[in-house]
Amino acid sequence: MTDQSPPCLWHETADGPSPPRAPLPGDRVFDVAIVGAGYTGLWTAYYLLRRRPGLRIAILEREVAGFGASGRNGGWCSSIFPASWRRVAREGGRDVVTRLQAVLDASVDEVGRVARAEGIDCDFERGGYVSVARNEAQWVRAQAEVQAARDWGIGEETLGLLSKAEASRRLQASGVVGGTYASHCAAIHPAKLVRGLARAVEARGVTIYEQTAVTGLSAGRVTTDRGTVTAESIVLATEGYTPDLPGRHRDLVPMYSLMVATEPLAPATWDRIGLERRETFSDKRHLRIYGQRTADGRIAFGGRGAPYHFGSRVRPAFDRDAAVHEMLRRVLLDLLPGLPRDVRFTHAWGGNLGVPRDWFPSVSFDRESRIGVAGGYVGDGVALSNLASRALADLVTGAESDLTALPFVGRRSPRWEIEPLRWIGVNAVTHLFRSADRAEARSGRPAKRADWFWRAIGH
Repeated sequence: MTDQSPPCLWHETADGPSPPRAPLPGDRVFDVAIVGAGYTGLWTAYYLLRRRPGLRIAILEREVAGFGASGRNGGWCSSIFPASWRRVAREGGRDVVTRLQAVLDASVDEVGRVARAEGIDCDFERGGYVSVARNEAQWVRAQAEVQAARDWGIGEETLGLLSKAEASRRLQASGVVGGTYASHCAAIHPAKLVRGLARAVEARGVTIYEQTAVTGLSAGRVTTDRGTVTAESIVLATEGYTPDLPGRHRDLVPMYSLMVATEPLAPATWDRIGLERRETFSDKRHLRIYGQRTADGRIAFGGRGAPYHFGSRVRPAFDRDAAVHEMLRRVLLDLLPGLPRDVRFTHAWGGNLGVPRDWFPSVSFDRESRIGVAGGYVGDGVALSNLASRALADLVTGAESDLTALPFVGRRSPRWEIEPLRWIGVNAVTHLFRSADRAEARSGRPAKRADWFWRAIGH
């Protein structure tokens, strides 16, 4: 059956329609050219101008600002870093773990601070993140996660363990045996944030050219289907769309994550669910799910499980998969028994995110070519893109700072394998996680098969 739900909730409920800005009108010269008008591109422009007012900056966008993951994600502004703390420590030692976590925690507040300062009403609510354990295997994982945080010097103020009663007070999910709570996470309306950022940088003199497809880049030069931009510095901020650029199809894998949203729920229904502070929520399964209580009283809920498409293809049709969307509806109804069984789901959408080969985000700037790159957030990019962009702005302007010394700055992930190895490997991991979750739900015992993947990528 074809899914006939309207498309992205965030795009539909953002502050009014967003007609495309004018495309590049021919050859132009700027100080900085940024490719991609998502969070990374817009934050980078914002902080570049904070450091050097008067820079002439152009942002080149194939669609419209916020068209991709920045405008259609789950709306979690969290301090989650995709790589494990053990893997982070290998980049810079034990102390770098607590240093990185501290700046990630602060980045959540920085996003909220800028939104307030710029008058961006993005429904920012820092209610934290509750992740419930719903079988014994998940409970073992929750306890190990918190113990690992303590071992690495990360305290209760960042991540704490919840008893069954404490977890259920926050989220009245089915089968809860415990959980974890992270305070450094805010629910946001992602499209309102990205559109507001676009207006904020335009007000400072940045020119955003939309409907302009980049066809190639080299030192000092970005070619597009509308003309050529010459610039002293170039920033590549294309995240999950990076494989569309010539020569970069193995830099990141475009992994699809899909979402659904309910109608606004009655107050009595919310009494049965919880999330009084608009906590974001998930459980401890391997194949990730994520949800939030929106400012207008809906549940926006998503998860992984959509296939990777051969050759790192990115297509609008891949945003919709009737089987995956139906699976998400079933999962949500199973997770939250307080939801009416006949609740109406009003929206279904999706999008791709950028996954590096080692699951480790990166920021780099080549001083010779003066080309900078940031991304590989693995779906945790709302606050992380803010931090990455501040570091990238320092690199572009030649400033040495605490941010440029962070372990994900000045590194590049290895490239993905050639096809068909990439297609086989990525889809095999999705199957492995799904089968591990099923086995744990049946037996309650941790499925060791999932550990194989993390060992394979060095985590």
